[in-house]
Amino acid sequence: MKLFTRRELAICFVSILGTCCAFAVADPSPAVLGWAVYDWNSVPVTKTDVGESRQFVRQPTATLDELEIHATTLDPGKQSHPPHRHANEEVIIIDQGTVEAFGGDKWTRVGPGSVIFNAANSLHAIRNAGTGPATYHVVSFVTPATKKLAQP
Repeated sequence: MKLFTRRELAICFVSILGTCCAFAVADPSPAVLGWAVYDWNSVPVTKTDVGESRQFVRQPTATLDELEIHATTLDPGKQSHPPHRHANEEVIIIDQGTVEAFGGDKWTRVGPGSVIFNAANSLHAIRNAGTGPATYHVVSFVTPATKKLAQP
């Protein structure tokens, strides 16, 4: 019976260690979000073709597969994107300006303090209907049920 040499054992050990390190570094699951505060002035601003956006968070929580919070500022007359649908539900809170929200086959005009709920797979859109910038906050959440509702 042939035993492994020290050199062969060292190579095996280094190979196993390298594989374990690769899996540890490649872990795609982000950490669960705990208590957090996001200061408006500290969140990076991304300029877009229709205005700007701020991404506050996009990661799992103790009860959600994903919590995503962002703010969008639309330039006058601009729309974030054409009417669309997705399985995740979202809440939109208007901070400033006047927007028109599309849902239920109609556009509805609302202003600061208004809240819009986009149900799963509902056709929706939002556009700036005012003469100045319109800013709104989006809170979107994904649960295990969301994946069952996802349409191809």
